[in-house]
Amino acid sequence: MTAATPIREIHVAVAVVIRDGKVLIARRPDHVHQGGLLEFPGGKVEAGESVQQALVRELAEETGLTVPETSLEPVIGIRHNYGDKQVFLDVWRTAEAQGTPEGREGQPIEWLAPSSLNDDDFPAANRPIIRALRLPSVLAITGPMASVEQGVARLVAGLKAKPQALVLLRAPELEPAVYRDLAQQALPLCRQAGAGVLVHGAPERFHETPGAAGVHLPWREAATLQTRPIGSEAWLGVSCHNAEQIAHAQRLGADYVTLGPVQATATHPGADAMGWTAFQSLVAAAAVPVYGLGGLADTDAGRARRDGGQGAAGIRFWWPEH
Repeated sequence: MTAATPIREIHVAVAVVIRDGKVLIARRPDHVHQGGLLEFPGGKVEAGESVQQALVRELAEETGLTVPETSLEPVIGIRHNYGDKQVFLDVWRTAEAQGTPEGREGQPIEWLAPSSLNDDDFPAANRPIIRALRLPSVLAITGPMASVEQGVARLVAGLKAKPQALVLLRAPELEPAVYRDLAQQALPLCRQAGAGVLVHGAPERFHETPGAAGVHLPWREAATLQTRPIGSEAWLGVSCHNAEQIAHAQRLGADYVTLGPVQATATHPGADAMGWTAFQSLVAAAAVPVYGLGGLADTDAGRARRDGGQGAAGIRFWWPEH
């Protein structure tokens, strides 16, 4: 009996080129693997190349764009097994590409808004990239509230002082019926401010909150599930603290996870902070957008993104204390 031949992993550099809020997209030739589908520019990292060098070369060869190597920032790393081949998609972004792009290999190219990117138009491995492009770099979480009235007042004040794109409505101190009242009042207020609302708790909370953008599962809820509990049209987030929990969230089909605590935080004084080095290591192995959480400000989103994360999540940077 002979041992199976291991599948060789192909290291692929992928570029997210952003200009005026849109992303450069190409269509794969019909005769290649996954032909006819849309893709982000890029190609195989050659021997002796860094991923940044490969991206600069590939973008010049494929599109004629010139990209400063120092402008590239990590987005996400994705390992995907197609059965006949395994790839590691090493995804980086730049907003400083120079020149007018053209399909130098005969491929059609166009600029598309992230909101118009459809999962089914891309290879399956690209789907986490689409999630990363649609999600904001900051996830705002609501803080303590003694009542619905107080929570609504603080929500309005927080959104006015620091507008947000996505708000996680977390209020574990409120009874379920009171939380439902809070969600019903928060939804139109956030919508008016241009913010989507994620409910927090069991999946049932999403189903009983029409208009919510999605649900964020505490780990205790995620641990009881084996499949994705909501449809793909809404966001599914999971609170994670280690690699095993991130892996479980990925199996559930989570669109993003929060990971922490990265730094010491007053809300969880007994929890050990992992620090940025451990955060970066865990993010590197994750195939899902990861928000750093715990003792972070919105200004830490840049640091999290440089480490390959989606950004920063937190309470104190926007939630009024009084």
